[in-house]
Amino acid sequence: MYRTHRQHSLLSSGGVPSFIGGLVVFVSAAFNAQAETWFDPAFFKDDPSMVADLSRFEKGQKITPGVYRVDIVLNQTIVDTRNVNFVEITPEKGIAACLTTESLDAMGVNTDAFPAFKQLDKQACVPLAEIIPDASVTFNVNKLRLEISVPQIAIKSNARGYVPPERWDEGINALLLGYSFSGANSIHSSADSDSGDSYFLNLNSGVNLGPWRLRNNSTWSRSSGQTAEWKNLSSYLQRAVIPLKGELTVGDDYTAGDFFDSVSFRGVQLASDDNMLPDSLKGFAPVVRGIAKSNAQITIKQNGYTIYQTYVSPGAFEISDLYSTSSSGDLLVEIKEADGSVNSYSVPFSSVPLLQRQGRIKYAVTLAKYRTNSNEQQESKFA
Repeated sequence: MYRTHRQHSLLSSGGVPSFIGGLVVFVSAAFNAQAETWFDPAFFKDDPSMVADLSRFEKGQKITPGVYRVDIVLNQTIVDTRNVNFVEITPEKGIAACLTTESLDAMGVNTDAFPAFKQLDKQACVPLAEIIPDASVTFNVNKLRLEISVPQIAIKSNARGYVPPERWDEGINALLLGYSFSGANSIHSSADSDSGDSYFLNLNSGVNLGPWRLRNNSTWSRSSGQTAEWKNLSSYLQRAVIPLKGELTVGDDYTAGDFFDSVSFRGVQLASDDNMLPDSLKGFAPVVRGIAKSNAQITIKQNGYTIYQTYVSPGAFEISDLYSTSSSGDLLVEIKEADGSVNSYSVPFSSVPLLQRQGRIKYAVTLAKYRTNSNEQQESKFA
């Protein structure tokens, strides 16, 4: 009461300096009050001690630590909807989603390409933005969406048309038989010429049992005045070796004729099989690399025609599943950024026979002996 009476006496005296000083103090106090938000617990309950700690909301944090069911969006595509644990990293950094190496790998992030992931426990929270350049994690509270942006080069890339080996089927057990038969009867009007018959049978038989394939090619022929003759052209046992993207052959077969003439052999051969690759990885095509400044559209042209188009997130990208083309000509790469600006550059390309893609190995290992149909030639061994 005494303080109030004193202020009244100062103002009533008409002292201008005292009035201005009081005004300055009032404005300054109001400014300081607005600089930092404060929630009065008494507004929520009569007993302030029963109200949860609201100090974290004063610093702009919108949620408290805990488990939230959210939509996980990776590079603008929803990949999962599940419960995610949000933890407080530090008082300065606030609350963030706890993303583990195991969960990121399941989403499609190529964690094997970054050694830092291997140094962390699989269940430990990963500082994604610190490990992968240009990566970011944002939580949209209103939509309950955890939006993760990772450069395209850090995403596990599956080539177009790719089917994972675990979905391959060995087929059913079966017996196979293919045949071709032809015959002729010759009738001559001349008394000096003899009439005759000739017959020919070609058999392609096989057995499928689990992953194994047994194949045989035989012929039978008979002509008038000659005895019937059976010939075994080839017999081999074959199976796929999926980890090596190749086939194992035991028996009679031929070497590949890519570099040299094909040679008939009897023995063992392990050779790569392009049929295990998707069409987009067969043949040769260059790897296109670049950097996008924002969510960008990538267009690749050759000889004025668009041969590939995709969209990437900010950061480095790599395109390795271009279809092989028989025509030559440099590739024109156009990067159209989110603001409409376009950057372009050329990638040299020339179609060369037997040229392989980056990281692709075509092989054939043979341990056998040379097989000939002539009795005069020696069946020499080779490897």
